[in-house]
Amino acid sequence: MYKGFQKVAMLIICANPLPVTISAKILFWNLVKRSNLAVLNNYLKTLKLKNMNKAELIEAMAKAADCTKTQAGSALDGFCSAVTTALKKGDKVTLVGFGTFSVSKRAARIGRNPQSGKEIKIAAKKVAKFKAGKELSTKVAK
Repeated sequence: MYKGFQKVAMLIICANPLPVTISAKILFWNLVKRSNLAVLNNYLKTLKLKNMNKAELIEAMAKAADCTKTQAGSALDGFCSAVTTALKKGDKVTLVGFGTFSVSKRAARIGRNPQSGKEIKIAAKKVAKFKAGKELSTKVAK
């Protein structure tokens, strides 16, 4: 168990998207060596990034707009519906300062099945794209 646990710990340290200081790595390895799982689990929870889900977004929108969650939910659903309809038509949706939603065409190509190694045909398709605007990019970078 120790060697397998050590490999998992190394993968977590290497794959961690947040900057990890040397002292944090030393602490982490000490926890691994002692197999103190409770402390290690608490440490790993602090490394996880928080993703906002739809309910949390609606709550934040309602608070910012000083309206009910129902109204904010309807506004979000309306926004998503309008953007989807425009993209299905092939239009671009540009929100100055925030970003641009658009549709991109991917050409058909030959891929490879990783299990068997056989070549497979991947069909052409349209995909939705989002390009952040300058104002959003600068606010996120701060």
